[in-house]
Amino acid sequence: MEPSRQDTNAMAGADFYARLPVFDHFSDLTDPSRYMPVPDDWVLGLSDIVRSTSAIQAGRYKEVNTAAAAVIAAVANKLGTSEFPFVFGGDGASFALPASQSDIARDALSSVTAWVRDAFGFELRIALAPVSEIRAQGHDVRIARFSASPDVSYAMFAGGGLAYAERQMKGGAFAIPPAPSGTLPDLSGLSCRFDEIRPERGVILSLILLPTPEANMGAFNTLINQVLALAEGQEAGRPLPDKGPPLASPFQGFGIEAKTVGTRGLRLRPLVRLAAGRLAAFMIFRTGRSLGGFDPAQYRHQLVENTDFRKFDDGLRMTLDCTPALADRLEALLQEAEQQGIARHGLHRQEAALMTCFVPSPTRADHIHFVDGAMGGYAMAAQALKPAM
Repeated sequence: MEPSRQDTNAMAGADFYARLPVFDHFSDLTDPSRYMPVPDDWVLGLSDIVRSTSAIQAGRYKEVNTAAAAVIAAVANKLGTSEFPFVFGGDGASFALPASQSDIARDALSSVTAWVRDAFGFELRIALAPVSEIRAQGHDVRIARFSASPDVSYAMFAGGGLAYAERQMKGGAFAIPPAPSGTLPDLSGLSCRFDEIRPERGVILSLILLPTPEANMGAFNTLINQVLALAEGQEAGRPLPDKGPPLASPFQGFGIEAKTVGTRGLRLRPLVRLAAGRLAAFMIFRTGRSLGGFDPAQYRHQLVENTDFRKFDDGLRMTLDCTPALADRLEALLQEAEQQGIARHGLHRQEAALMTCFVPSPTRADHIHFVDGAMGGYAMAAQALKPAM
């Protein structure tokens, strides 16, 4: 059912996302009535790490994930909230904001680009695309809001507009320049303090499923439902154990997190403060004792529920812990769908998953956790898509 223009006008404006109804059954993502058209005067922020595959093959997947998540953290810190539509793609991130906040979007993107270049030597491609221009080219941008837990919701994008804007960005359209070298975005709360997560069922599978340009959307949605039915069976599950991921040693990944707090020029105070905080957090999680209103057991439970291990942004993306036999069945199903012209797919199997965290406050329940495969994940799955494009 298509929402009427009256419905669109009623939800237009800066509070569009806040007023979206929230659904909590992931399989409802194929229901078109869940998605509402984004107002014409909104913008899409887009980012993508150039040559991310080479960086991943060099073992720098943690840095790639951190750079991608930094875009979301920078926008959230500028807005003072994580309640805005965004999607994490492993080697990039996208978001939507009203025109009144386009300067925030531009500043966040340009400053993160400068930081990523200075900190990791990566080139971050960035763009800001007006929704009105995307619609003028025959594509739509529609958003639904999925509740991963009572405390965190994630945006689902449909209509083809986000995918179109990403293709245009890679061709140089909608580009915005990076900030000068030395610019430091506010990345407070961005961290990766947990160890890689080994599968309990045999393999971590990164999956991307996109419709072909000529696909019948009814057939594509049926395929998604088949994939979800398999993914929700006994042979698969979220890539985190019920008690949460294993805790890393206090200083594992310290170098990456140190780059997020502005330690240029060997400034010792932020380094000491960060080291002390990491050591204290390690001891709290290790002992399991509550301190100052922080309950590590409750936090771990919230962490598992708040992860974004499955999402929809003009296509299905999932990171699963599954049996090799189920991975084989999924691959056979998707190969058949590709031969029928219904969908394109990319799969990547690996031995672990990786989590990047955005925790504005450890005592609040709305901390966000981005999950990807630890040996390339979505970026390598996307690479597998390219021969079919």
